[in-house]
Amino acid sequence: MLLKLSLSSIRKMMKDYIVLLFGLVISISIFYMFQTLAQNKEFIEANSVISSIVFVFHVGTAILSVITLFYIFYATSFILSLRQKELGMYMMLGAKKSRVTQVMFFETFAIGLISLFIGLLVGIGLSTGIGDLLMKQLGFPADGFKPFYLPSITTTLIFYIILFLLTSIVNAAKIAKKSILEILTADGQSEPGNVKRVQTLVKTMISVILIGIGYFAFINMDKLLHFGVIISAITTTTGTYLIFNSFLPYFVQRLKQVRHINEKGLNSFTYAQLRFRVVSLSKVLGTVTMLIALGVGAMAAGLSFYINISHSVNTFYTYDVAIHHPNEADEKALEKMNLTDKLQYRYKLDDQSVYFLKDDLIKNPPLAKEDLKDEEVKRISAPLPEQEYIVSSQEEPPTVPEVWSRSFFTDFNVSSQLFADRTVLITDKERYDQFEGKEYQLLVAMTDDFLLYELQLKEIGERQKEVAQAFTGQELEMFHTKYTDYEQIKAIMTGTVFMGFFLGIAFLMMMASVLMFKILSSATTDIKRYSMLRKIGVRKPLLIKSIYKELFIVFTFPALLGIVHVLAGMIMFSFILVDPYLKIWVPITIFLIIYAIYYLVTVQLYKGIVLPKEA
Repeated sequence: MLLKLSLSSIRKMMKDYIVLLFGLVISISIFYMFQTLAQNKEFIEANSVISSIVFVFHVGTAILSVITLFYIFYATSFILSLRQKELGMYMMLGAKKSRVTQVMFFETFAIGLISLFIGLLVGIGLSTGIGDLLMKQLGFPADGFKPFYLPSITTTLIFYIILFLLTSIVNAAKIAKKSILEILTADGQSEPGNVKRVQTLVKTMISVILIGIGYFAFINMDKLLHFGVIISAITTTTGTYLIFNSFLPYFVQRLKQVRHINEKGLNSFTYAQLRFRVVSLSKVLGTVTMLIALGVGAMAAGLSFYINISHSVNTFYTYDVAIHHPNEADEKALEKMNLTDKLQYRYKLDDQSVYFLKDDLIKNPPLAKEDLKDEEVKRISAPLPEQEYIVSSQEEPPTVPEVWSRSFFTDFNVSSQLFADRTVLITDKERYDQFEGKEYQLLVAMTDDFLLYELQLKEIGERQKEVAQAFTGQELEMFHTKYTDYEQIKAIMTGTVFMGFFLGIAFLMMMASVLMFKILSSATTDIKRYSMLRKIGVRKPLLIKSIYKELFIVFTFPALLGIVHVLAGMIMFSFILVDPYLKIWVPITIFLIIYAIYYLVTVQLYKGIVLPKEA
């Protein structure tokens, strides 16, 4: 009997539960996908670059877990609000409270299990598609990657079953604590919308100051660093909640006092509705705003980091390739590139030292930035009047000017990987000729577009690895070049953009659902008001227009403030990204589409609850 009651209730209210199920399915499927990408042992061990981005998906899982915890507790309270009146009726008809409590427990847990089953199926499909796409982006074969991965399924099952058990117990406990009268009259309990002017003014000023401090921390993140992140998170969040607790009720009240607006159509009723419920909505609107900021921000940051990869690499490197001891294959590879600058230098090498010929450097100075923050590159003009300069040494500090030193370590690729612990020097022709080491050539080149020649640069890098192994007599797992640095950054950023995108989608869907639940859970209290208006002759199209307008205002406030937070927050990356706002319209557009869909669905569901059914 108990099971029949639960199942019939789920079937009857399936339309309302679909919204809840959708949010849970998205959360579960993304959680499983992250776990699959992070736990595939054979695949991770086979690809060293993939192992470097595993932590990205673990971080994504942790963030998603926290948000999901909040979402599930909030969403299951929506089940309680939908069912408690009916459960109260069961008790009025003689059902024991313990039995009714069990009905609530089984119903909540059943919804959780259904969403878990569907979520895992969607997650396996998502892992297949996203895994292939991620491998394509990174240029790796997907051999060894398993979309259906038992350890990931186990982790997902354990995490969500524990969550659903907890929420089911909480819902059952809430029913057990309430009296029959409290359960039956729960829909009628609402918070009044009283607004005190002085208190509102003080709270609004404090909220603006707090948000201003948060934005100041964003702007000065390069100086404040970790402290800035903490300050901005605390002040922006507190300011956001305060602004919804103070300014929004006051704004609606002032709007209602504007006579020519208030007396137009059903505006008086619409704004009265808003004013009545605005205090109870303030907390959830603040929460939705912050999650919009996190969701859109996660997508925007991930995308921005990915787009700025080549800019980031070019910040440190002026030239695209450095070839030590070039051979015929290297020359052929260079012939396939459109070179904008090409320079050659000579050096001699023995077991202890490396001598670069100063005359070559002065005759053909490389292009470089005077400072890493500079955009412009120009020929190095720093003089080298001394006979000899130390570039690197185990015993003595460098004596070469900094701009030359930077070129050697980046564009010339002079490192311990190449020369081991040899002392690297710049010397004049006289000393160079006296040195008996073997002479080699260094060739540095700049292309018109680094990304057009990835295949050639990769091949050159492999040959340079062989040269380095010959010079040092040691096996190297990887030889660092501009190309390999680009590939490593690309791997991490690709993982970040995937994580950011799916976290953003999950945040937005779950948080839009929370706002929807809050509105729909209080909809039953509005049925009498709409029924009364219909009985006194108000046309149905006017009531529908009033609903659209009321909910549009409710949805608009968190959207506007959330986007402002994102635009302000992205500036914190300006000290590590060339242009943090590059293509920011993409995540904002995705957000607006998702948000608009949830708004329209909420309107339709709300209409179905509050508008009287007509024959």
